[in-house]
Amino acid sequence: MQVTMSRAPSARLPVPEATLSNAVAAIERHGVMLVYPVKGVARSPHSLWGEFYPRRTMRWAWDSSADPRVAELWHLRERVARSKRVVYTKWLTGRATFFSKPMFKASLAHLLARRDVFGELSRTSRELYEILADDSPQATGALRERAGLQGRFNEADFARAIKPLWSRLLIVGTGEVEERGFPSLGMGTTELIHEPIWQAAQGGASSDDEARLSEMRLREPSFDRAITRLLASTPCRTTEAPDLEAG
Repeated sequence: MQVTMSRAPSARLPVPEATLSNAVAAIERHGVMLVYPVKGVARSPHSLWGEFYPRRTMRWAWDSSADPRVAELWHLRERVARSKRVVYTKWLTGRATFFSKPMFKASLAHLLARRDVFGELSRTSRELYEILADDSPQATGALRERAGLQGRFNEADFARAIKPLWSRLLIVGTGEVEERGFPSLGMGTTELIHEPIWQAAQGGASSDDEARLSEMRLREPSFDRAITRLLASTPCRTTEAPDLEAG
């Protein structure tokens, strides 16, 4: 399989308008994209902000002096996630991340073939997953309440328990729902929200998948580091000998 290298928007080309269809097209072209750039990182991963507002410095603020494009992009993120035309996660450095469906399937299949994604999860992580496996999607507040993790006192415990579910690609975001008058991220298991991808990934990574993943790892150092850390932190499958890929 020949994978076409994607490139950052050229200054000679017109900058695309920040619309749902243009966002999906950019994610499908790049494979993986953050919503906002990483501050202070010279080679930050591709982001929707960089796609629609190239060479514009983003200032993260929500007061009266804030750039309205920051909030507009956050709302666009919600519409893109809700469309399910791509896959929304909290993955690259724990940030809001979009995968194209082919790249998500390649990453998930690669992981499932080499690691026990449910291995060594804490009891709380397993409980959160089981709740979502029983009923997806759910708003964050409802999930915390069902797990007995509501309230500020339990915020750290919830964040610690949900993190490996995101990083191991076991759960995905589905947009926002109103919860007690405020927007709340909806989330569900990958198996229920993107069932065709989950089922395909269970069959293993194809040669096309591996080519796509290898090209992305060569092209995007941040993606390569994330995959390497993920493989290193996830236990090997007991039916296979440990591999050395995690370094």
